[in-house]
Amino acid sequence: MKTVAIIGASDKPGRYANMAMHDLREHGYDVVLVNPFRSEIEGHRCFGSVDEYDGEIDTVTLYVNPARFHGHIEEVIKARPRRVIMNPGTEDRQHERTLSDAGIEVQRACTLVLLSQDQF
Repeated sequence: MKTVAIIGASDKPGRYANMAMHDLREHGYDVVLVNPFRSEIEGHRCFGSVDEYDGEIDTVTLYVNPARFHGHIEEVIKARPRRVIMNPGTEDRQHERTLSDAGIEVQRACTLVLLSQDQF
């Protein structure tokens, strides 16, 4: 089972991060929730940062603005995911270059759309 970390996980049902959490689980992915302002979301542990999780992460999907992600980029590089998905509104050319230079694939896409089209 592949593990997907959601940076910017949300407990609000109308938020795309919350929808992605549900859709990823429905598609059989193990989901790691990352939000330093929550200890749990819907009964699932929420990590303050990616480096608090000690398992392997295949994909990181972003639901935070670039300024907020800046504080997470080094820990994401250290975790060595196969790819990072920059959902609409999270794109940043410098972050993309930094991740690519570290050997991490960067995809500008919508996690929800990828899942709905079986392209995730």
